[in-house]
Amino acid sequence: MKKSTRVVSYIVIFAIVFVFGWEAASYYHAKVALTAMNGTQEEVPSPVAAFSSLLSTDNTDHPADLTLFWKVWGIVSDAYVDESALDKQTMVYGAIKGMVASLSDPYTVFMTPNETKDFNDSLNGTLEGIGAELTVKNQVLVIISPLKDSPADKAGLLPGDVIYKIDGNLTSDMTLFEAITKIRGTKGTKVTLTILRKGKKDPFDVAITRDDVNVESVSMEDKGNGIFYIAINQFSDNTQPEFDDAVQKILLKNPKGIIMDLRYNGGGYLDGSVSILSDFLQGHQVAVTIKKRDPKDNETMYVTGNAPLANVPLVVLVNAGSASASEIVAGAIQDHKRGEIMGEQTFGKGSVQEVDQLNDGSSLRITIAKWYTPNDKNISEVGITPDIVVPMTEADAEAKKDPQLDAAMKYIQGLK
Repeated sequence: MKKSTRVVSYIVIFAIVFVFGWEAASYYHAKVALTAMNGTQEEVPSPVAAFSSLLSTDNTDHPADLTLFWKVWGIVSDAYVDESALDKQTMVYGAIKGMVASLSDPYTVFMTPNETKDFNDSLNGTLEGIGAELTVKNQVLVIISPLKDSPADKAGLLPGDVIYKIDGNLTSDMTLFEAITKIRGTKGTKVTLTILRKGKKDPFDVAITRDDVNVESVSMEDKGNGIFYIAINQFSDNTQPEFDDAVQKILLKNPKGIIMDLRYNGGGYLDGSVSILSDFLQGHQVAVTIKKRDPKDNETMYVTGNAPLANVPLVVLVNAGSASASEIVAGAIQDHKRGEIMGEQTFGKGSVQEVDQLNDGSSLRITIAKWYTPNDKNISEVGITPDIVVPMTEADAEAKKDPQLDAAMKYIQGLK
């Protein structure tokens, strides 16, 4: 199986729009389909044969008796009342999903070919639906963050909201992909989400009209007096060129301070986060360390050393919707004391996933490592505590106020 070297750190943007967060997975390498020596794709075996081969592989460390599996397979195949529903490929996918789910790791997931395609589209910014990053946390469907200016954002959804029902149907009765499928839909159609929110006694409904969701990776604004605001909404293929363009424009104007906004950024390509750090951290400094099962395979990633913004005062805004690659950036800035982290506690995603692209178009995303900040901290389930905590209330959001950005402006303006 051929392996690329692309690393991704994501909270998973699958558009729910298919955007849903497998809670910031850091995708470390992407394996592509097996090819024969002559360059043609290897023949795909039948699903039953493939699964049988997979399960019969000898594993001396964890031997398994598969007699029961095939006993149940035979009973279902011979006795299930609706024979037309017995699709062997679907049964194989279901069995693999169950095996992967038994690890109880929300970041280790098997995806069918259709799910894989949706996921790949999401990484390329091809999204449609309501525009929200989701995850399963403590067995409930949770919003990590709405994407900026998306239908979900405009409808007032917030990080931490629990989706209790979709069009009146309990999400507890659905698989994650069933929930996503129900939320997705044709542009112009509506979906009603029943939301549970901390601080609210009762559930409430939010009706959202689906639409195209175009995720702008980087946006920049001149705030005046030499202060520049850069929002990074995700770490995608477009992030680095868009960020480089913004930096060139800023450098022409003798910047006095930069506010980098990573709020509601669920992650993306890990190498993108290292590239962003390279614009702020001078010299051969650690960006992130990746620790695997075998310590001999551990890897430390460094910034490039040529930092055009190394001496410009910096504030990084974060909140509960900042995850994975965003936390890598915030963690490195904080550990190197390069700037002030301001806002609220981040999400807390510190593991690394590898994506194996399988030859039938399906894929397996599996946790293979944990990542650590330069000071050797793993932030899983904890997140990053800002240097300066500035809360953002629901009332602030409804009134279109931004006390966190205001505090960042005030902080930079007060610097000598």
